[in-house]
Amino acid sequence: MTTRRDIENALMRGADSLRDTLDAANYKDYVLPVMFFKYLSDSYEDEVDKLVTKYKGDRNRLERQKKYLPFTIAEEISYKKLFAERRSDNLGQLINMTLRKIEDDNHQQLAGVLSAVDYNSETNLGTREHKNAILRDLLEDFIGLDLRPSQIEVKENQVPADVIGDAYEYMIGEFAGMAGKKAGSFYTPAAVSEIMARIVDAQSGEQVYDPTCGSGSLLIKAAKRQPKNQIAIYGQEVNGSSVSMAKMNMYIHEINDAHITWGDTLANPLFLDTDGNLMHFDAIVANMPFSKDKWAAGFNSGSEAAGRGRKEFKMEASMDKYHRFDWCVPPASKGDWAFLLHMIASCAHGGRIAAVAPHGVLFRSGAEGIIRRRVIDENILDAVIGLPENVFFGTSIPACILVFKKDRKNKDVVFIDAGKKDEQGNLRYIKGKNQNILTEKNIGDIVGAYKKRKNVEKFVYAASIKEIQDNEYNLNIPRYVDTFEEEELIDIEEVQQNIKRLKAEITKAEAKMDGYLKELGL
Repeated sequence: MTTRRDIENALMRGADSLRDTLDAANYKDYVLPVMFFKYLSDSYEDEVDKLVTKYKGDRNRLERQKKYLPFTIAEEISYKKLFAERRSDNLGQLINMTLRKIEDDNHQQLAGVLSAVDYNSETNLGTREHKNAILRDLLEDFIGLDLRPSQIEVKENQVPADVIGDAYEYMIGEFAGMAGKKAGSFYTPAAVSEIMARIVDAQSGEQVYDPTCGSGSLLIKAAKRQPKNQIAIYGQEVNGSSVSMAKMNMYIHEINDAHITWGDTLANPLFLDTDGNLMHFDAIVANMPFSKDKWAAGFNSGSEAAGRGRKEFKMEASMDKYHRFDWCVPPASKGDWAFLLHMIASCAHGGRIAAVAPHGVLFRSGAEGIIRRRVIDENILDAVIGLPENVFFGTSIPACILVFKKDRKNKDVVFIDAGKKDEQGNLRYIKGKNQNILTEKNIGDIVGAYKKRKNVEKFVYAASIKEIQDNEYNLNIPRYVDTFEEEELIDIEEVQQNIKRLKAEITKAEAKMDGYLKELGL
């Protein structure tokens, strides 16, 4: 039986095959589609074998029933067939043709999932001989991995899709660790995703949206709070590679009706109602690009391009037909509040938003200060949760989760500082070698504090709207949660004695050194 560890090991072997040729940030682009192809091929073979057993040689009924399977993989484009041709001179071209044929044959389910990467690229993979050797290794890395659902080892209350999907998610995280600074665009750490999913707490029949969905991990975490396919999923992403990854992720998790689109969420939001207005969602989760520069470039028609004799482009609220920036246009060099305002505009009455943001959104002045003032006065902000530093891939700076609610009844804002120590002096997270880790207990403490809304020394403070207004709408967490630690008193007399002792030791060492130098005639 195939275990989750078997799948993870195969994916890691695939990364190793690319290690000397590709930048680590690109491993996922080439390895994950090959694993997905093997999964499709094996799953289809498994389903056909069941039909063969059921219809016992009745060829006509077999062929008729095969048409009702969720997807089709023709024998000539199966993984086994491609593997048999792994020594062809044009292997990269064969892989491209095979993956595109699978998309064409299953256009409704798999459009845009497998064709985002060029396996025949000499720019990325080198000369034909080098490229063929790498691709041959990549195919060999997965040939021994049996991904037929009937052969997946499952635990209690699991189905094969859970095992394969969890392994896929885990490896996206591993690839993110390898990718470094580029990882933030497609991956949100599992613990942070879990906190946000529990906070928005999507219910059956609701619609969940991520305007910067990356690999789709946040959406999947939110959807898993309810039985399968009882939550409608919507995600938009500007990076084509991440869109493909998100679609594969949904398919492997058997989330069959997810709506994942490719485009600039700010300049061209793609989820609109029948009147052409923004759709409204019950729950929104997002790990948006931090302080995105030139976020409004998509609104520039080109007539106001910067250059000699031309007026530099300036974003104005009137340019957005969805009226997201009517309160104030965020600064051109920092798009954090542009994404947050989009989420607020896309939130249904009674809806919830949980969004990761840099701490700068809490206190920067100018246009952002004006927006914060309006958000507080409209009573939309529900909580500010400070996360530990070095939790996200690609950046060591601490981030926060902002929670918004439409039509909320509370008249306070809960501030939580999860990046410091508890009352016993223990860190509220685990220090890791590369990344700091939030345990299940840490996650439970944060979510529990958010729901209880009770003051806890050095951890939680529920601030009234008036307190925030008196603080000039500054939301910086230390203004509300006091985590100051008094330093131990210094014994001046002891310090002076230590200095005196060290000076005596230095004098003694220098005298000994002078003796050695005289012996050497120096």
